[in-house]
Amino acid sequence: MDLSQTKPFWKPGSRPPKKDVQLRFLRRLLRLFDNGYPIIEALEMLEWDQQLQFISSSVIQSLKSGSQFDEALEHVRFNRIITDYLYLVRRNGDLSANIEKGIEMFEQRLLYMKKLQETTRYPAILLIIFAVLLYFVKQSVLPSFISLFQNSQENASTVMLTMTIIDVAGHIVTILVLIVAAGLLIWRFSQKKVAIEKRIKFYNKLPVYRQYKKVEISFLFAAHLSSLLTTGLSIKEILMTMSQQKKQPILAYYASLLTEELSKGIYITSLLSSLPLIDKQMAAIFQRNADKDALEKDLAIYAEFQMEELHRKIMKIITYIQPIFFSLLAGFIVFIYIALLWPMFQLINTI
Repeated sequence: MDLSQTKPFWKPGSRPPKKDVQLRFLRRLLRLFDNGYPIIEALEMLEWDQQLQFISSSVIQSLKSGSQFDEALEHVRFNRIITDYLYLVRRNGDLSANIEKGIEMFEQRLLYMKKLQETTRYPAILLIIFAVLLYFVKQSVLPSFISLFQNSQENASTVMLTMTIIDVAGHIVTILVLIVAAGLLIWRFSQKKVAIEKRIKFYNKLPVYRQYKKVEISFLFAAHLSSLLTTGLSIKEILMTMSQQKKQPILAYYASLLTEELSKGIYITSLLSSLPLIDKQMAAIFQRNADKDALEKDLAIYAEFQMEELHRKIMKIITYIQPIFFSLLAGFIVFIYIALLWPMFQLINTI
């Protein structure tokens, strides 16, 4: 039966599936794999669910036309966390284990986003309310104070100073927001044109992001290596495979450097320890493991530890958002409060 004629097909311009739909698709597919169903038969069973029918039909057509599973998911615009990981570990052949790990990574990302939204929701509401109140104070209250204290030059100058500080602070915040937004947009559209060496140097100069990127690259490097070591490939062959992939340019660049090192007959531990976005512990793992089986096991455990460390660091950063914001907001409120009361105290002292 011709699927393209009897079933709706995912159009390239369509919106990506909702995140919960993506997760449900992968979880059900994994359950069918665990029960012994081959991939095409499993996908056909998923078509019983109306919400998953479009995805399953499209993935079936992509697979029958010769595409890999990660390419089929990319065609229906699955999240890049899933498709990039499945692409990196494609050659180990264990699709079930790869999907399970992809689900875990995607669920963690959804947890970060949910936690970030919960953390920033109330500060954002408070910021909007405070901005409205501040505008009211600047437009109505402070001019009234100037009129009230027009006979006292000192008190009037205090109120004028407050208005000036509010204006300057507002302009600074606006300019900073515009600079950050413009910088992010420029970087998003131009980063691929920047040489990979310069990108690595730039990432390495960002204090917080540098730590996040180091954990991420170290995890991907260990996960990819441990996954492909199970296929029987040599370390040099694995590194050559990694250097040819396009999804993670930093990983590909590092792999090409390490391949050159091996081609010269030099073991990779010395170069590995000098790479700025690779954890130094990685070199220690290679140094103490000459056996491939032991190396594969250690790298797999290390990858799990790095995923846990990435989770811990991100959650820690998120928990800092509210205290920092509330401290800044409280400080500004106290400043405005003192600025309004100080002229009144001065007036009372003159009576």
